[in-house]
Amino acid sequence: MAKPTTNLSAANDTVTYTPQRLYSLDALRGFDMFWIMGAEEIVNTIAKATGNSFWAGFSNQLTHPAWNGFHFYDLIFPLFLFIAGVATPYSVGRVLEKGRSRETLLWRVIKRGLLLVLLGIIYNNGLKIQPLSQIRFGSVLGRIGLAYMFANIIYLYSKERAQIIWFGALLIGYWLLLKFTSAPGFSPGDLTMQGNFASYIDRSILPGRLYLGIHDPEGLTSTIPAIGTGLLGILTGNFLKNNKSFSGAKKCLYMFVTGIIFLGIAQLWNLDFPINKNLWTSSFVMNVGGYSLILLSIFYYIIDVKGYKKWSFFFRVIGMNSILIYMSGRFINWEYSTSAFFGWLGQLFSDPWNDVVLAICFVMVKWFFLYFMYKKKVFLKV
Repeated sequence: MAKPTTNLSAANDTVTYTPQRLYSLDALRGFDMFWIMGAEEIVNTIAKATGNSFWAGFSNQLTHPAWNGFHFYDLIFPLFLFIAGVATPYSVGRVLEKGRSRETLLWRVIKRGLLLVLLGIIYNNGLKIQPLSQIRFGSVLGRIGLAYMFANIIYLYSKERAQIIWFGALLIGYWLLLKFTSAPGFSPGDLTMQGNFASYIDRSILPGRLYLGIHDPEGLTSTIPAIGTGLLGILTGNFLKNNKSFSGAKKCLYMFVTGIIFLGIAQLWNLDFPINKNLWTSSFVMNVGGYSLILLSIFYYIIDVKGYKKWSFFFRVIGMNSILIYMSGRFINWEYSTSAFFGWLGQLFSDPWNDVVLAICFVMVKWFFLYFMYKKKVFLKV
């Protein structure tokens, strides 16, 4: 950990302290992380306590579909990658504008990407010596690192029109790859877990173990379209930073409408190439891209355009140390800490409401830890 600098981390990507700072990015990142730092358990316990159909449906949205399909929980991971992309023109782009060479930034981007891959391996396996066959190399942080790295390399060495072409080529190319190939013994275009070509390639070349034995949702092959998610964020960041002819409100409108269009394209593509997070299908990229654009347009309008920032402080505290709170779950026993501080409070409520109270306390213990770090200006940077 280090004191904050004027740079951005690869995945934490807190925008530099400049007049152009997008406070909405920190808030949206914090909103994103809020759900995986314990908020989903609050919803689950409320659903159990009330038996209410609304909360039951909400709780179901905080799970992943078995294979094809889409739930709200599927948005959390790609939204984080999209936000990292949005920050790129404000971080890497700003350094470029100051005259720093592309080669210098290239090595910085590569180092950050590979460091995230290493952190992902540590998150999966802990700090222990074990046989290679037992190590899982695919990870959430690893995918963010690789997709961030390649998307930023494209950003460094191509102009905006070429970036758009790259975005389209990655999605269409991946679609064609899976449409006309398959694992041996299966028909071309087979998209089952056993038969799809992406999982077959991962089984063939990835060392160690795969998350699901025959498939890893963070495998190498499906990282190809994930680069597109990062590029979409970069294109959005370019639009927000460099388009001086549009007012902030008009930018929000354009992002919102584009998001709706993306959702429509995703549903049409879904008819031939199902929305599937496990394979990070091209229709999935368009779907989560649409929701990401809509959410950013809302946060950007309220916070950066209208100037209503105070309400977002809760989320910004989380968003400015997102990698720290993500990694902490492997090294800090948050359940023990919650029980130690607030076990008595849970005893004041009868079952099942005591679970709701403790779930809320669990999130607040984490938040106050992040708040302490925020006040001390200590952030985990990559």
